[in-house]
Amino acid sequence: MRRPHAAGGRGAVADRGAVTDRGSVTVELAVGLVGVVVLLGLVLLLTTAATTQLRCTEAARAGARSAALGEDDAAVLGVVRRSAGDGAGVAVVRADGWVTVTVDRPVTGAWGLGGLEARASSSTPAEP
Repeated sequence: MRRPHAAGGRGAVADRGAVTDRGSVTVELAVGLVGVVVLLGLVLLLTTAATTQLRCTEAARAGARSAALGEDDAAVLGVVRRSAGDGAGVAVVRADGWVTVTVDRPVTGAWGLGGLEARASSSTPAEP
């Protein structure tokens, strides 16, 4: 269908706007939903990483307190594993009157994004 030029000029303009806009709302909605899903996935990943980091920090503190009180490494490992979980790596270093406990643990649920790892360390003076 042809109609007069909208600006009042010469010639006619084809009425194609209604035909070419069909389905654009569906496409925009689909793209928007993909963006929302990706954003929610990132929020979930960051929340999981933060929670894992807090667990490692608390486990390192508890392990350092236990080691400072003179517990052996097996007991310290047990304290850390109760807080951080069985997948945690633990290192206990006793030097110059100080005890340092380092805990690391992979971030689970990373959807194949390997290499994400939480790590925390805590140092305290050893009890005499």
